[in-house]
Amino acid sequence: MQTKQQIQQLLTCSGVWPNKRLGQHFLIDLNLMRLLVKSAHIRNNDIVLEVGCGTGSLTEALADNAGMVIAVERDKALAEIAKRQLAKTKNIQIINTDILETKSTISQTVIKAIQLCRKKYLGQVLLVANLPYNVASPVMLNLLTAPITVDGMYVTVQKEVAQRITASPGQKHYGTLSIYLAATGDVKTIRLLKPTVFWPEPEVNSAMVSFIRRKTKASRIKNFELFRNVVHLFMQHRRKMLKTCTKFATGKLAEISNWPEIFRQCSIDPTRRPDQLSPETYIAIANLCSKQLNQE
Repeated sequence: MQTKQQIQQLLTCSGVWPNKRLGQHFLIDLNLMRLLVKSAHIRNNDIVLEVGCGTGSLTEALADNAGMVIAVERDKALAEIAKRQLAKTKNIQIINTDILETKSTISQTVIKAIQLCRKKYLGQVLLVANLPYNVASPVMLNLLTAPITVDGMYVTVQKEVAQRITASPGQKHYGTLSIYLAATGDVKTIRLLKPTVFWPEPEVNSAMVSFIRRKTKASRIKNFELFRNVVHLFMQHRRKMLKTCTKFATGKLAEISNWPEIFRQCSIDPTRRPDQLSPETYIAIANLCSKQLNQE
């Protein structure tokens, strides 16, 4: 792990500086880095995905515990620094690419790297990272579904993102991310973080959060793609009544012929708002939609 002075020296020697546009805020509190690694309970047959590895400070600590660390860094200069710093560590693969090919797609290069590692390391796939602020939510959302589904996430994020992660129905921050995570596993806030534990200091507070995937929860969803479509349909119109939202259905959901019956079977008042429904209710709606579509 690297101190603030060591990170600054590495950047200065390479003639680069943190890029605010890419959300580069280095975690410089070594105790918090140790807490993040400890919380993840990494084993020697696990694959750890780190997004935004920077100069490799956290990467080194992850490699001490994991079977393989796949560290992704979009910034070419930082990726080169990390490669030099960690050249002697054999269980680290640093990939210089954007983790997101599109907002809804993880990089194929990263997917292939993880799939290749799965042939040797049969433990869990974990996301452990000081996530760049600008990609935190889409990265977490996209790692909940195939082709790469992680077993756990242990990350630092903006406090507002942490509030979305842990929000309950009816709360201000309750949204798509809240629903997906609660529907498939357990989430909690590990620690709130002040700006001073990062360099450069961000203008907002942050938090360290965890997500543990629960197979018993995730298995309730019969068709995850349809579940995503149902959540998207209603939550993009969260201020409208449920019965009004159905008028905006597209794709497969446009083929649903009897929304009132689906609401009745789920014991839902169709005049309620989408942000008042629990993740379990969204699962029930999606499963009934799937059933109706398969019968037609």
